[in-house]
Amino acid sequence: MLVWERPEPPERPVPAPLSRERIVRAAIRLADADGLDAVSLRKVATALDARPMRLYSYIDGKEELLDLMVDAVHAEIRPSGEGWREVLTSLAESTRHAVHKHEWAADLLGGRPQLGPHALASGETVMAALGDVELDAVMPVVSAVNAYAIGAVRREVAERRAERATGMDQERWQAALGPYLQRTFATGRFPALATVVHDAAHLDAEETFRMGLDFLLDGIAARIAR
Repeated sequence: MLVWERPEPPERPVPAPLSRERIVRAAIRLADADGLDAVSLRKVATALDARPMRLYSYIDGKEELLDLMVDAVHAEIRPSGEGWREVLTSLAESTRHAVHKHEWAADLLGGRPQLGPHALASGETVMAALGDVELDAVMPVVSAVNAYAIGAVRREVAERRAERATGMDQERWQAALGPYLQRTFATGRFPALATVVHDAAHLDAEETFRMGLDFLLDGIAARIAR
């Protein structure tokens, strides 16, 4: 039986009150502070002033804990709006916002479908907004938007992690590599790339995300209109 279906044991206030919600909140605090490597049942139990074995009355192990943590993130992904385009835009933007708040989620989203109640509620909202779209196109449309949002935010998270690891933000990194690129482009071997780097607008991460999302949604709209 999945964790979503198993009843919790009766709450005992002594020696320390426990519930799945408390366990998940504690695990998320650890992950937000120090990443997924900081999350273990022992560390969560310590944070809750409980013995590790008590946690097994609520969850079977770390994999279930991670599932619960991801579903808690889905509670923050609340797509809304009028019509499928607004709802899909909201889905992508709220996914990005949630992952920036919980950076570790970038490593867990995008795998097998999430079946927790919050993930299912989000999915229901999105599917309802696509009610007028050809049925066979619904899942490919949603998958495309999810793939774009998760892929884009993973790249942003990777950049943030690189900044922390190297001590160089994107501007400093670009400045350090600038002379190399100038020498390389001066050879004339990469004229198209040189034109884009020199002449195209340099958008920030949010502008890039929104423009890319608009391109994707425009393509979806054109396909739906056929």
